[in-house]
Amino acid sequence: MKKIALIVFATLFAFTLSAQNSKFGYINVTELVMLTADADSARVRLQAYQKELEEEMESMQTELNNKYNTYQQKQATWTAAIRESKERELNELSQRIQQFQQTAGADLQQLQQNLFNPIVEKAEGAVAKIAKEKGLSFVFRMDSNPLVYYNENQGVDLLPLVKAAMGVPAEKVAPTQIQ
Repeated sequence: MKKIALIVFATLFAFTLSAQNSKFGYINVTELVMLTADADSARVRLQAYQKELEEEMESMQTELNNKYNTYQQKQATWTAAIRESKERELNELSQRIQQFQQTAGADLQQLQQNLFNPIVEKAEGAVAKIAKEKGLSFVFRMDSNPLVYYNENQGVDLLPLVKAAMGVPAEKVAPTQIQ
């Protein structure tokens, strides 16, 4: 039992000593990514695709509305067979619209991932390069799993350095949304 306690104490002591000699950095990778020209291009492509999907959705909805209005105006004059046929047609079109909404949402999300994942990888590569140049032991992401506390004086904010390394103008600010 004493050996286990001694090993735990020695490990904690060694970690404490190494942590005192370590340099830490931090960065908001999401902000960095949103500042890049690649992200600007990705946003334009996403917006264009989203507009295309919205136009198709509006077209489908207009078709449904027109057919429904026709149905309401003429249903009293139609035979039961025609009415049933028109009701089936309305239900099928409504289901196609719902399916299109689901597929379009998934497609838009997939396109976003396909466009932004390479930008994130490029940014993380630039962060690693700057961190090595600065002799940092650890870099924390401030945009995911944020720290409860950090002392800015004992860490290095890599955002300005990595922005410069990636050719992002220093005065550029990240948009608050992708759209």
